[in-house]
Amino acid sequence: MRAKLLSFSEYAATLLPHETAYLLEIQQFEDPAKLAILERLHQNCIQIHQVAPYDQSIDKRKYSNLKTWISDRLRENDVDAQFEWMNDMELKTMTDSIEPEEEKSILRAIRKIGPTHFFFIKFYELVQTFRHFLLIRLRYEEHRQANDFLHKNRQAYERSKNTYEQLHEATLDIVGQYSTGSGESMQWQKWLAEVLHDDRLDGLNRYLALIRLIFVHLNYGSLAPLLQHFEYMDALFTNGTYYSKRLLINYYSQRLLFHSKSKDYEKAIYYGYLSVRGKNSDYLHYLNNLASVLMRAKRHQEALQVMKSAYADVKTTRNFHSKIGFVAFYIKCLNHNQQFKNAEGYANAFLKAYKKEIFEYRWHLFFTSYLDALFQQRKYGRVTSLVQQYRLLQKDKEYQKKASYLPVIPWYYEMAAYKESGQGLHPLSNRICDYMLSLPQNSEKLHQIREFLQEVKDHIPEAHQLIQAKWHEKKR
Repeated sequence: MRAKLLSFSEYAATLLPHETAYLLEIQQFEDPAKLAILERLHQNCIQIHQVAPYDQSIDKRKYSNLKTWISDRLRENDVDAQFEWMNDMELKTMTDSIEPEEEKSILRAIRKIGPTHFFFIKFYELVQTFRHFLLIRLRYEEHRQANDFLHKNRQAYERSKNTYEQLHEATLDIVGQYSTGSGESMQWQKWLAEVLHDDRLDGLNRYLALIRLIFVHLNYGSLAPLLQHFEYMDALFTNGTYYSKRLLINYYSQRLLFHSKSKDYEKAIYYGYLSVRGKNSDYLHYLNNLASVLMRAKRHQEALQVMKSAYADVKTTRNFHSKIGFVAFYIKCLNHNQQFKNAEGYANAFLKAYKKEIFEYRWHLFFTSYLDALFQQRKYGRVTSLVQQYRLLQKDKEYQKKASYLPVIPWYYEMAAYKESGQGLHPLSNRICDYMLSLPQNSEKLHQIREFLQEVKDHIPEAHQLIQAKWHEKKR
């Protein structure tokens, strides 16, 4: 592609399918060439790995003009940009630094914004501040407009505020169950669905309800009802309702989780790639999720390339939860690509540099990957000494209350000890088999344990055979 279209192609690669779908819906082009470019752009956004070339015979100025038009239309409809404007206007009103044209922009917004706006709560509070500003200056006509808006929408505002507070109460139960595996959250499912589908409410509450619904259904492994909620939100995003790139990227990351849990890895990967098209504070988290699902789909080389592409971002981030998560998944990627020595070296260097942060944030994930790198190299003595040095078995007992917990660290330790001494085969096999039998037949954990056993099978074939025999015997 000629350099003249390189800039447009790079810009096009940052756009999202829901953005281009919305642009196609609102466009009123009389120029068929511009429409053809936009249609090609939309198809390329949908088919992310099959990008078709753009027509180089079209006047390059039309590409430049279209790029400007796209940026302007998206900015106009961006609820996050509108939120920034509200904050700016509130600050200027509070500090008596607002300009006449900015006052007019608030009055225009009063005539346009209603209770269904994404950030309606914020706008209502801006108008409350603006009303005070106007009244003390004897601006009776403008004050009347602001006062009428507040009076007309007071019940809607109170309802949105109450819903927001109730969402916090729901979140305490939902996140508590998700984190510890105890407690209940299904009692919130019906109410959350009602909030999501209530088109009289503001968008922020509705989107927050969707995120919490996802957590509830993941808590219980009840995935099928989620699809209709995703399709409902998908339609809203397609017509530009509640548009922001941040929300779309977050929505794609939620779709990845849903399809990954449903074991539809191709769709999960599709949404995963969309979720990393823009960079924000959650970029590394989304990238970790993409790499994880690529590995589940056995696309190990691709996962490693994805991780390497974000190496510079990892160096600069101060978010240690994401940083350590990235490192753990990177080590895991190296392991799956049989680069065990590189994985060990990287893990050892990171542990020396960030030991305190590892144990503060995500020690279990980090050491699971590190021990795997050592075990695969048959460094069994190093496995046992590392576990003992950092008292990982004691820490593991405290970690058992986590909903995602699997006893792989004790198993690595016992397998390594067995390989060194030749003792403990039957107790180890019994513990693994009993743990598997304690899980529901369709449990995701059961699937993960089987994958783990397959990965260590060549090191302990006798234990693997014993576990299989005990499993079949106890299942009869």
